[in-house]
Amino acid sequence: MKRLFAASLTFFALSAQADSVPSWINEIMLGGSTTVVIKTPTVRAYQNPLANLTTEEVERHLAGDALFEKNFSDDPTQADYGLGPAFNNINCAACHIRDGRGSLPVMDLSSPWTRLGTNESIFLRISIEDGAPRKFDHTDHYGAPIPVPGFSDQLFHNGSFSLRPDEPGTGQAEVWMRIENSSFTYPDGSVLKLRKPIFKVEKPYDGDAPGGSRLFASDVKMGARMTPAMMGLGLVEAIPEKQILDLAKRDLSAWGIKGEPNWVLDQVKWMKGQLYPVSLGRFGLKANTPSVLHQSMGALRGDVGITNPYFPDENIAGTPLFEAFKNSWKPGIEASLEIADTLTFYSQTLAVPSRRNAEDPLVQKGAVKFNEVGCALCHHPSFTTDQHEVAALRQQTIFPFSDFLLHDMGEDLADGRTDFRASGRQWKTRPLWGIGVSQVVNPRGGFLHDGRARTLEEAVIWHDGEARRSKTLFSQLPKADRDALILFLKSL
Repeated sequence: MKRLFAASLTFFALSAQADSVPSWINEIMLGGSTTVVIKTPTVRAYQNPLANLTTEEVERHLAGDALFEKNFSDDPTQADYGLGPAFNNINCAACHIRDGRGSLPVMDLSSPWTRLGTNESIFLRISIEDGAPRKFDHTDHYGAPIPVPGFSDQLFHNGSFSLRPDEPGTGQAEVWMRIENSSFTYPDGSVLKLRKPIFKVEKPYDGDAPGGSRLFASDVKMGARMTPAMMGLGLVEAIPEKQILDLAKRDLSAWGIKGEPNWVLDQVKWMKGQLYPVSLGRFGLKANTPSVLHQSMGALRGDVGITNPYFPDENIAGTPLFEAFKNSWKPGIEASLEIADTLTFYSQTLAVPSRRNAEDPLVQKGAVKFNEVGCALCHHPSFTTDQHEVAALRQQTIFPFSDFLLHDMGEDLADGRTDFRASGRQWKTRPLWGIGVSQVVNPRGGFLHDGRARTLEEAVIWHDGEARRSKTLFSQLPKADRDALILFLKSL
């Protein structure tokens, strides 16, 4: 049986080796002519505007940058009013650290559990998962997550001081985290230490309800979300839909891979009254939003509690918590259309940094191994953009290293939450461009959906499900080859 398994792995490896020297091995300008060339990365590596913007567009980008870093207040008498009343952070940049990935909280060494507070980069998604089949039509909100009654589909651990007199500064509930440690042993006997965050919820606002809080019912699922990096979003938006859908048609059954698109509610189409307001999902960890505008304005309303023309209702509207609070609330849209559009433009026009050390023989060896073990089957290297409202994004050959499709990543990464067409085990393939400078931008930044992986090697080893064969082939490489593959990733 072991011989048969080994022979099977050899077959899969040879299948990938048929074109193992990638055509993109020497590519440096990952974002085409939008790329900003960086020879020595700094903490500002993700904070540059597209290289080919006009002077006027750069000025607009910088105006958006100021809004991205702006702290909002929950005091109705202040000009910057709008924060909350329930929220996860006080501005965009507090989660997206220097426009990059977030970090897990600094742990309280005096206790096994650490409470999430302000300026955290992680929060919990929540939803009802009762096993009922979804219809994916207007009667079913097109498959959107089912909000938890009395809450929503996001748990807000921060709140205005007047939101809960019993718990000033707390949102819907307290969220606590601890670290669970484990390890992975390679076939050569070397051991890799792993960790993952574990969460618990305490003191929900409805804890005194008969039968206890709705959050603790058996049909409620929770899943952690760590903020991703911001660069290259406009380029992803400019990829023609057909190029992504064609990747879903590939027969990769020999590798156990079946990428699927996510079809999601499009807020702009819905506001325009279109009969079928659904678009291809491209953004978010489960590809659950269709555009940079939708993603940006949804996060502004959701994470910070700032209502805007695209999401005009408070994030806890219609809940008993809000009903008890709203006499202290100043109604109205809190972010104007100009603010919304400027923030969206900023998010569309953050540049991807160039590759470094692409000519290094070890980096090139790693690129070959990346191809051989099948990583590039899901982390699809390149696309060509088409039309976009921002002219600088048009007709660019780009190298995001993602197919932007959903894949089953195994039980260890599953959160059990469906999200439109995405199952509880599926996640969107994350782009790899710029990943090599992620921990220069934020040295504590983590990888994967909950930030559990401290290194790129850990992130690879957490892969399972459809990625199991690739992970197994990676683990069977000699250490020098594994190191070369990681070195290639660090060149991106």
